Amino acid sequence: MKILCAVKRVVDYNVKIRVKTDQTGVETANVKFSMNPFDEIAVEEAVRLKESGAATEIVVVAVGPTAAQETLRTALAMGADRAILVQTDLETQPLGVAKALKAIVAKEAPGLVIVGKQAIDDDCNQTGQMLAALLGWGQGAFASKITAANGELTVTREVDGGMETIVLPLPAVVTADLRLNEPRYATLPNIMKAKKKPLEIVAPDALGVDLTPRLTVLKVEEPPTRSAGVKVPDVATLVAKLKNEAKVIP
Repeated sequence: MKILCAVKRVVDYNVKIRVKTDQTGVETANVKFSMNPFDEIAVEEAVRLKESGAATEIVVVAVGPTAAQETLRTALAMGADRAILVQTDLETQPLGVAKALKAIVAKEAPGLVIVGKQAIDDDCNQTGQMLAALLGWGQGAFASKITAANGELTVTREVDGGMETIVLPLPAVVTADLRLNEPRYATLPNIMKAKKKPLEIVAPDALGVDLTPRLTVLKVEEPPTRSAGVKVPDVATLVAKLKNEAKVIP
């Protein structure tokens, strides 16, 4: 079985986000970028499935600028076999990415697609679900455990009431949750080997996909500064403040 993983280049999760002075977006100049953490979990799960014998090949795909090659090389160092970059300098949005992935799926014919449940830059949590809908495949969203056997995929996912287990016929789309696994660190020998692994660059036009953004960001603002706490002398004053000022109780 071939596994396809989608990865995204995002501002590193350790970086303190700063909004541009013109409020058109966040500052990205001289900022460290890395692989989206949920996508890193997806790649790790694909590698584990290959190590268990459930998969034979892992292909990683990114939709983004030339700099996204670095993100793909990281995935190759983790254990992926090949990489594909759909190169574009346009802002990537979930529907456009899902359409690009659909075109890649038609070309590669994988038995399973694993993506992160969301990207930490836009938090849309839409690409995996949109891809499954476009393909007409079953989907297991927010997976915290995956088991492949007999042409089926057993996915355990967290729901409000506890844990839910579903069985999906392959091919299918799975989105990886935080608790699915803990990604490995790429070793230096594997980083060096990743430089020699094949990385294909394709244009969106070659896939017949239009990545023009359909959503417009009007303004980006910093969250309001949290006000300092206050001490109250007694319970009655606390209840009064919660009722009249915070308005969290009727």
